[in-house]
Amino acid sequence: MQAARGTSLSDAEDRGDRGDAQAPRAAGRVRLRWLLAAIAITAYAVDVVTKVLAVEHLSGRAEDVPLVGDLLVLHLTRNPGAAFSTGTEYTVVLSCVSIAAVVVVLWLVRRVGSTVWAVALGSLLAGVAGNLTDRLLRDPGPLRGHVIDFLMLPNWPVFNIADICINIAAGLILVQAFRGIRLDGTRTSEDQ
Repeated sequence: MQAARGTSLSDAEDRGDRGDAQAPRAAGRVRLRWLLAAIAITAYAVDVVTKVLAVEHLSGRAEDVPLVGDLLVLHLTRNPGAAFSTGTEYTVVLSCVSIAAVVVVLWLVRRVGSTVWAVALGSLLAGVAGNLTDRLLRDPGPLRGHVIDFLMLPNWPVFNIADICINIAAGLILVQAFRGIRLDGTRTSEDQ
């Protein structure tokens, strides 16, 4: 049956130059970006709220607050450095590296073509932005602020939700690398 003048006979004509595979792929990328944004915003909000609550309820306490016996304890610290309190004299450099990391992740978002990559980059963005917020807004001043850490495990440095997000992201990125899945969702073996 012939369509009226100006109307298409198939969905392929509606897509124009994008072709059959391009439209679903583009819609999938939009969904992945929304997933990434939802994870980043939610995890960032949880990090900020828990840090505010930690400062409000743990400041000035002489003793730790056990959450799960001695396994997980609330212990407030202000960390001027990086992981394990290393590089405490390089707080401004760490802040600049964090700003660059946020920019790079935001630039990479446009290429996300895999759910695992979307979760990884959303978690990474939340974690880096969470700790960067402390470095920008907390004492002793912009780019020199100390990160609020408040979760403590036995024989492990004190950490926060942002640190958990960064570690989840690192783990997922390693999984994708070992699986050979690129950021756009293609496999590295497709080149060969």
